Amino acid sequence: MDFQKLCTFETFKQVWKHYSYGENFDDMIEQEFKRTKGITYLDHAATTLYPESLIRDYSQDISRNVYGNPHSHNPSSRLTHDTIERVRYRILQHFNVTPEEYSVIFTSGCTAALKLVAESFPWRPQAEGEAGSHFCYLTDNHTSVVGIRGLTSGRGVVTMPVSPQEVENRAKDAAQGEDVVCETPHLFCYPAQSNFSGRKYPLSHVKGIQLRRLYPACDHEGRWFVLLDAASLVSCSPLNLQDCPADFIPISFYKMFGFPTGLGALLVHNDTAGILKKTYFGGGTAAAYLSGDDYFVPALNISDRFEDGTVSFLEIIAVNHSFNALYRITGGMHNIQQHTFGLARYTYMLLSSLCHGNGRPVALIYTEGQFESPSTQGAILNFNLMDSHGQIIGYSQVDIMASLYNIHVRTGCFCNTGACQFFLGITDQQMRKNLQAGHVCGDSIDLVDGQPTGSVRVSFGYMSTFEDCQKFLNFVAECFIEKPVTVDQDRLEKLKTVTAAPQGLREHHQIKISNGEKYKMDELEKPIEVSLRGFGDKNSNGYREAHTLTNIYIYPIKSCGAYEVHDWPVGPLGLLYDRGWMVVNGNGVCLSQKREQRLCLIHPQVQLPSNKLLLQASGMDTISVPLEKNTQMRTSYQVCQSKVCGDRVETVDCGDEAASWLSDFLGQPCRLIRLSPDFTREMKKRPSGAATSTSLSLVNEAQYLMINRASVELIQKLMSCREVDSEGDQILDTQNVISRFRANLVIAGVEPFEEDNWSHLIIGNTRFVVTGQCGRCQMVGVDQETGTRTKEPLMSLSAYHTGKVTFGVYLTRQLPESTTTPSVLSAGSLIQPKQHSS
Repeated sequence: MDFQKLCTFETFKQVWKHYSYGENFDDMIEQEFKRTKGITYLDHAATTLYPESLIRDYSQDISRNVYGNPHSHNPSSRLTHDTIERVRYRILQHFNVTPEEYSVIFTSGCTAALKLVAESFPWRPQAEGEAGSHFCYLTDNHTSVVGIRGLTSGRGVVTMPVSPQEVENRAKDAAQGEDVVCETPHLFCYPAQSNFSGRKYPLSHVKGIQLRRLYPACDHEGRWFVLLDAASLVSCSPLNLQDCPADFIPISFYKMFGFPTGLGALLVHNDTAGILKKTYFGGGTAAAYLSGDDYFVPALNISDRFEDGTVSFLEIIAVNHSFNALYRITGGMHNIQQHTFGLARYTYMLLSSLCHGNGRPVALIYTEGQFESPSTQGAILNFNLMDSHGQIIGYSQVDIMASLYNIHVRTGCFCNTGACQFFLGITDQQMRKNLQAGHVCGDSIDLVDGQPTGSVRVSFGYMSTFEDCQKFLNFVAECFIEKPVTVDQDRLEKLKTVTAAPQGLREHHQIKISNGEKYKMDELEKPIEVSLRGFGDKNSNGYREAHTLTNIYIYPIKSCGAYEVHDWPVGPLGLLYDRGWMVVNGNGVCLSQKREQRLCLIHPQVQLPSNKLLLQASGMDTISVPLEKNTQMRTSYQVCQSKVCGDRVETVDCGDEAASWLSDFLGQPCRLIRLSPDFTREMKKRPSGAATSTSLSLVNEAQYLMINRASVELIQKLMSCREVDSEGDQILDTQNVISRFRANLVIAGVEPFEEDNWSHLIIGNTRFVVTGQCGRCQMVGVDQETGTRTKEPLMSLSAYHTGKVTFGVYLTRQLPESTTTPSVLSAGSLIQPKQHSS
């Protein structure tokens, strides 16, 4: 059976029979999640999506009722108090326990709940003749759990990371030391479900640790408490605390419902609550205290005692509506678990069976099982893709291409360094080396010396559909598989018959599944080098032409259309008036073509003699704003703060006329702002040979962006060699491709990508330093003439590059010692490049 036949709902139903929550599933998606039309959202492990009815019902509730501060006793405050208590009960009911067994402490999130335990746990330092407390945690844990050691290390507490294999492999047959009296408190933390791989750890570990049958509790006397991090599990799976009475259970509601955000809870077993000790006390936590004497009596109620100040009562009220919506739509967590696991299992089966035309596997999947059962595996799939030579494709490249298809995934290490190191085989030494190479958590450096620093994660939620799986798998096949697409039929048939293995028989060593084979990165073939020679500009006699500057473009308004010039002044921030303005939405956030493609249809023109910036667009009257403002005009406009590429910038609003014009054209509230003339934005990394300090306008990274026509033509040749895709994208002409890369300077007479090896260059009489290559994203898919989105040239550019997808180089002007005459760049000027020294 070929890939397209496998990628059908009929095949899915053969693999898993549990799908949706009734006959009206498609209607429910249309009604509740119509905002996701055209989007394939596969990042539910980060946050799931809220249904529209939740927001509507919540808005009606807080519009019709007056909710006062719950610490007061007036009628509106009593309503708030009673509603909060009702929500506490619903939370406990959801986990099948009662207020007599557990208490609910509201926090700002799961991390805050963990921090509360860390600060309140009665850690006991090691003393002479008496063992101290142990803080133990699985290495497969979220950063927020591991971070507890930052507090315990200063209190003389032993920190002990434990691998998942050790917990059972080093267990004892019976409970240890039941007749030995030792009250030293220890804390063991583990996730109910790994946020990295989706592996579900046995909930029986809770009692196993508490009874000191499992490692490390079996080796250390004392009283063992268990913190069960349930944040990942409870988003798509039921949790019955009657079966696993953990002492502490932190959760986040946005992972369960999508809304509200900024609210979590710590469930504390009432038998354990008495050991927690607080030092700080805030409003509402005191039964009595004296301001002039060291006298304080804590509130009797556990929740009151630990909820400092007024809780986020309106967000807590939203949780009530979240539960209503969840149960009304799905019928409960068991149904959600069956639905989401089926989608994850199907995606795993096909992705792990996909092969390149040469038979090599496409995916390296990080799992310790084979998605046998929802009792052992959650709705998370973690992997890296490989090219036809067996080389890892960096996660940033996958993320960029996914964005082009409007597929939303998560990449990196997912705040779980332990699991990332384990599955990717990264040693502690390599982690330190990666840091020295500039890689930090959350960045786009996906490969260091050819080895991955992270991976790609897709995850499903209760509103995920089969079409989400289908679009994702087709995306992988279209963008990353060397044709023809093939399928390992033997492996696929084996996976169809896989059922859950007994817990004791499951392998505990690392499994990197890739069509049933294990690969070591250093054993994989090296990619074939592609020759670039022969694509450079040559004249009819076969001689290379001189390096010349063929085109100059400025982009007065960031992300709007280009304005081509022949001669243009060079200012202190780059080309004069380049990216001096930008459009922001109603919340003051910068708009780009990533979110608003129609920006490219706005054509600004700089009129130097009349001191005007013209705003032009089809169907709109032309308006103007001044290029420079006098002192009186400056004081009449609002100064505001914005951000560009993570940099804080001070900007000036350009008035209501421009705002109204932009809002009408773009169909949403917008304002035009410009960089304040009194504000200086410094370049983050000053290149060698550049000015002492390099100032920037509202550009992304550097003053100038330069591209090479020969490089454009090479990408065009690659596009022509690719099959015309299913959407019928046509081969793009040279000027269309050039416009998509939105460069300031276009050069000719150079070999393809020769510019990547330059360190300096002179254009006319102006010197420049090359500061780096320009990383490319899905924005190059926007046709600058029509505002439509295509998959090219990003697909061909991605296929050409083996690492980070780049095109063009950034330049910074190298200022001479004396700058008596202003510099002007002119099209047609000769270019003198200098190569990097070898």
